[in-house]
Amino acid sequence: MTLSGTLPASGADALDLAALPRDFLWGTATSAYQIEGAVAEDGRAPSIWDTFSRTPGAIDGGHTGDTACDHYHRWPEDIALMRELGTNAYRLSVAWPRVVPGGDGPANAKGLDFYDRLVDGLLAAGIQPSVTLYHWDLPQALQDRGGWPERDTAEHFASYAGLVAARLGDRVTQWATLNEPLCSAWIGHLEGRMAPGLTDLTAAVRASYHLLLGHGLAARAVRAAAPAARIGIVNNLSPITPATASAADLAAARRMDGHVNRWWLDPVHGRGFPDDMREVYRVDLPERAGDAGTIAAPLDWIGLNYYFPQVVAADPEGPAPHARQIARPGVPRTGMDWEVDADGLETLIMRLHREYGPRPIHITENGSAYPDALAPDGTVHDPERTAFLTSHLAACARAARRGAPVAGYYAWSLLDNFEWAYGYDKRFGLVHVDYATQRRTVKSSGRHYAGIIAAHRAG
Repeated sequence: MTLSGTLPASGADALDLAALPRDFLWGTATSAYQIEGAVAEDGRAPSIWDTFSRTPGAIDGGHTGDTACDHYHRWPEDIALMRELGTNAYRLSVAWPRVVPGGDGPANAKGLDFYDRLVDGLLAAGIQPSVTLYHWDLPQALQDRGGWPERDTAEHFASYAGLVAARLGDRVTQWATLNEPLCSAWIGHLEGRMAPGLTDLTAAVRASYHLLLGHGLAARAVRAAAPAARIGIVNNLSPITPATASAADLAAARRMDGHVNRWWLDPVHGRGFPDDMREVYRVDLPERAGDAGTIAAPLDWIGLNYYFPQVVAADPEGPAPHARQIARPGVPRTGMDWEVDADGLETLIMRLHREYGPRPIHITENGSAYPDALAPDGTVHDPERTAFLTSHLAACARAARRGAPVAGYYAWSLLDNFEWAYGYDKRFGLVHVDYATQRRTVKSSGRHYAGIIAAHRAG
């Protein structure tokens, strides 16, 4: 490994570290339900994921997040792992049902105390916390009252956000309101593959609206409680390509881009919900005077989660957006059966920069699952993840070289964890977790990431 800022790229293009800013944030990311465990401790109430994970057939292997990585008790050990990797940033989420168990009403002191200790521990280790307020764990009490399809949920979310910011805002400056609202609305309410497990287009569209309204209301509440806060929102985006040059596939690609990308980006940038997608969904939005301005609350940064591109074909008989993703033969795929395409990350970064304004862009999630195993000598060798990591960081560097304000990269994930409907079978971590013993082992990809970070600092 040289100190010049360029490393071997594990089969990818050379990684031009000199293109990344000197104050670049090198991080890892997790979410509360996926790692914390302790689902019934210290006043935490059930979330929709506690309920969904107990639905027969919903989760591979019948797994739940009851224990997960036991981060609630082992967080000092996990901070030590971050230091071992050399990271200077950590993206975490706060569990709404741990802080406000009933969804609305007073805060749970013990829940806030946990995040207070975690933030202090991170800062003591020289690691900047980046806090996401909603990573899908809606309190079940609010779901019982209608959930995200109801406007009250957005208002309760803002109240909860203000409580968290009032407690942590003297030390935390980087805040994200929502993580991947697409998954909450489309996968949770339209496709039924995530909590709350509905298959209702009207409910899904209403949920999408109130999620973005909640974003705007929460941004206002956080700024009121913590004036130094820097607010962003995190979207999972994909570059969309038509399967053929036919008019039908070109139109399908446009609809899928609206469904995956524009529906979530346009409203928060003051452009309103795309008219062409309103025609596709044919569901009246629950709009009120002033909502558009609230949803378009000023953003200090934008969060991009990227995993795979989408090649789509027309599917007239399928559900909205009447387009389906197809698999390209011969393209490398991860253990999730997702295509590997690092160029897609560069494409998305440049699109955000060109079309939605020159603000800092944080790659808030990027990673890959493979069937890792401990070797007899106690190591975990994962060359495919190492190559994935390096090629996608190279894409960030290329975008930065082209003028995009790429400000940070958070590898998904610090730890192997509860991977939602896939249970514990899909491993994304830079650190292997033996779920039976909770033993942590840094994988070779984690060592490689540490080397990249060290080279950037020395370059």
